[in-house]
Amino acid sequence: MRLKNLPSEFQEALPILEKIKAAGFEAYFVGGSVRDALLNRPIHDVDIASSSYPEETKRIFPRTIDVGIEHGTVLVLAGEREYEVTTFRTEDVYVDYRRPSQVTFVRSLEEDLKRRDFTINAFALDEAGNVIDKFAGLEDLDNHLLRAVGLAAERFNEDALRIMRGFRFQASLDFDLEAETFAAMTACAPLLEKISVERIFIEFDKLLTAPYWRRGLLSLINSRAYDFLPDLKNREAALMDLLEKTSPNTLFTSSEQAWASLLLALKPSSVKAFLKRWKTSNDFQKRVEQIVDIYYIRQERALNKRDCYCFELDLLREAEEIRQAQGLPVDFDHLQKTYDALSIHDKRQIVVKGRQLIEEFGFQPGPDLGKILSQVEQAIVDGELSNEKAAIMTFIKEKSSE
Repeated sequence: MRLKNLPSEFQEALPILEKIKAAGFEAYFVGGSVRDALLNRPIHDVDIASSSYPEETKRIFPRTIDVGIEHGTVLVLAGEREYEVTTFRTEDVYVDYRRPSQVTFVRSLEEDLKRRDFTINAFALDEAGNVIDKFAGLEDLDNHLLRAVGLAAERFNEDALRIMRGFRFQASLDFDLEAETFAAMTACAPLLEKISVERIFIEFDKLLTAPYWRRGLLSLINSRAYDFLPDLKNREAALMDLLEKTSPNTLFTSSEQAWASLLLALKPSSVKAFLKRWKTSNDFQKRVEQIVDIYYIRQERALNKRDCYCFELDLLREAEEIRQAQGLPVDFDHLQKTYDALSIHDKRQIVVKGRQLIEEFGFQPGPDLGKILSQVEQAIVDGELSNEKAAIMTFIKEKSSE
């Protein structure tokens, strides 16, 4: 097969291929970018595989960076762009179900493609647009099928993270998992416990925020792979609850919203503790926890000014969208109007500062000063006090005389 019109992302990288070939080596575009080009999907990173060994690649280009030279990867700098050029390679036994014990550089493209995870990721593309397909990936692409390259069990034993990648690709592409491939994913699922939580989080997060996340999650459930993920052992019912109580056309607008929805289904004793076990950042934990908090507030009542002041507008909207996805009553107009009615959205917007109170009223830094500033803040938020110096000073005088 030949791509008649090479996408612009590849055209921009053609000089890299041409220089490598001019030096007497083979070079091809490989990986997900080729798959996405064949599917007419947006292309992100353009990766290049070559028969040139790393030191040979570095001699071809004046500006390079060693980003993974032990694995054959050299970053080539071309103007404002940069491209990873990786030597054809084979891999020895995987000692930790993630990394090979040894990488051997080779001159054969086919040997290199054999180590790929799925057939639809095992394409190579030359400078003329010819697609090299050694494993019937084009047929699988036409049939919307995810099939492991070679023996499926071997691929997942080599790198157990490929199991999560399989579910993620299904969620992204809306493809079926080939029967033998899915059986191997199921059988090898216990190996996920050998993989770092951070890497699993990345794949699970991509799954949840993908357009067909329901398909990917259902396959994960059917494989019982969740039993080997942090705090998800024996949580099939809760995971199914997420699918059943969320409308079929739901797409999560952010990672935080997706994980908040998951946590609302799981109902852990502590949102923060759950996310800590997934090794997420403190900021991510805080934002997810706030969406969950807003959701529970909305279960009791409409949001008021203090709620809209305490939480960011995007988090307020995302919590309301979760309710909408669950078929619960929503009121985006009330939310927006209440938020817009606030005269301040941050205490730093208050026109009177603590320093002024120290100078004019003789307050000393400490609890009393903090208390009066908090009273000013709440009165402004509640609409009982205008954010003007004269009004605030009068308010403080009255409070001080009580």
